[in-house]
Amino acid sequence: MDKKTVLVTGGAGFIGSFLCEALLKEGNRVICIDNFSTGHVRNIEPMLRNPDFQFLRLDINEAFDLESFPELEPFKVKFVGIQEIYHLAMPTAVKGYEQFKMQILLANSMGTRNVLETAVKYKARVLLASAGTVYGNRTEVDTNGVDESELGIVDHLSPRAALNEGKRFAETMFTTYADVYGLDAKIARIFRTYGPRMPLFQGHQIPDFVLNVLDGKALTIMGDENSTTALVYVSDIIDGLIRLMRADKGVGPVNLGSDVTLKLSYVAKKIMALAEREVDIGYEPQLAHTIRLSLPNLHKSREILGWLPLVRLDDGLRKTIDYVRANKLLLTNNGG
Repeated sequence: MDKKTVLVTGGAGFIGSFLCEALLKEGNRVICIDNFSTGHVRNIEPMLRNPDFQFLRLDINEAFDLESFPELEPFKVKFVGIQEIYHLAMPTAVKGYEQFKMQILLANSMGTRNVLETAVKYKARVLLASAGTVYGNRTEVDTNGVDESELGIVDHLSPRAALNEGKRFAETMFTTYADVYGLDAKIARIFRTYGPRMPLFQGHQIPDFVLNVLDGKALTIMGDENSTTALVYVSDIIDGLIRLMRADKGVGPVNLGSDVTLKLSYVAKKIMALAEREVDIGYEPQLAHTIRLSLPNLHKSREILGWLPLVRLDDGLRKTIDYVRANKLLLTNNGG
């Protein structure tokens, strides 16, 4: 058994499905876990025919034993174990946040515990997909970006606490399991990511911008004319995650994102230019549970991982537009 066996939770989601593809291309065996809360089977459909890929539809918030699944027999998990675990499972809806609030809370606690227990059982390297939201609301003084030593300020009683404080607690679980069991546990703090396979109609502004432009409908920015964002293309995040997993033990949390501020109106106009269609831009108040995300300081990712985002905005948006254009009817009929 000369191949590594890698477990990816949330593997049918936006980032998770690209990660599964990259790991397969490296020559690994990949076990993908998802319950399709916000992921979708179409994201992994091409991989289902690959003998080195196996999908398990289950909820990580319930304890699971990989050796009990007969479909994993070819992977010989009982004998060769699991070498790496990427923990990405968590619903990502923005507009549907209230619907998934309990699942988010449990994924960051019970689900994370179940993943860590699996890592302990197999002595596997394990990586948490945390988020830049652990730093709290962006302030006007963080022009150099927040580095990993920043403690952040998060309201643990806010409507968004299941996500923001939940991710902070998940990080605490990872560091505690590393201390107690000697796990090689990594934490990636991922900032705003975009690209193909993002779900539609769930408040993710880039894919919804693209769909509206292609349909010739006015697009809506949640905020005002001065609202900003920072965007990193999904392939850059995949590269960062794999580099972090392979990094030395004990590197601590690492930021993965873009440190370049962009006005949302600029991004919207860029999409119009690339799609060769022009629509009106409207503005609405931000949703109550959203925050203004900080910019990441990327010094640590550059020095330790040799990582920086490389995909140009034009190139990433063009690929996103091409994906939505090619799949628009299917995506619209299936609600994203």
